[in-house]
Amino acid sequence: MESNFMKIYSQYNNLIALNVCQGHYATSQSHVNYYIDMTSLKSRRSEAKAAAKALVQEYVVTTIIDTIVCLDGTDIIGAYLADELTSAGIVSENTHNTVYIVTPEQNSVGQLMFRENFLPMIRGKNILVLLATATTGKTVKNALECIEYYGGTIVGVSSIFSAAKEIGGIKINSIFTTEDIPDYSTYPASECPFCKAGHPINAIVNSFGYAKL
Repeated sequence: MESNFMKIYSQYNNLIALNVCQGHYATSQSHVNYYIDMTSLKSRRSEAKAAAKALVQEYVVTTIIDTIVCLDGTDIIGAYLADELTSAGIVSENTHNTVYIVTPEQNSVGQLMFRENFLPMIRGKNILVLLATATTGKTVKNALECIEYYGGTIVGVSSIFSAAKEIGGIKINSIFTTEDIPDYSTYPASECPFCKAGHPINAIVNSFGYAKL
């Protein structure tokens, strides 16, 4: 990995930090000028719990949440978020007054889907979508379409980092925004200024991490 990473700390808690590195990176949907590493946030108990505490404030008292759909490897944060929601008195309409934490499967053509055994946790449920990053909005839109197809009702979208304030008419509740990384940019591959200038791609990045070229 690159050695010139820098930490950006959240205003909510200094346990919540992004490791970011400037460069030319390719995702499955776009090219970006920063790689944002969230490995610790998604893997360490203390950091995942702190992130959940920061995200829960948006939903305290006002929102019924039955299920959290986790994307980008945010399952641990999702579990702590469910605990925070329960502790804060968030109402669940589930029989056992609990919150489900589920992750959709991706099929061979890239569509998100749920198997039959998970449908009772989606159909007719109030769904909160949780993801690591929201940049182009494609992942969020795919998730919303998937949940609506299976009969769920989206009541909120939360992301650790978001380059957009809303996607598909739904507000994105995020810990970090482009105000924290002011020169963050994302481009369609065909319009990437780094490619046009002949700058090679530093790495291919996704929710699993970083693969240097």
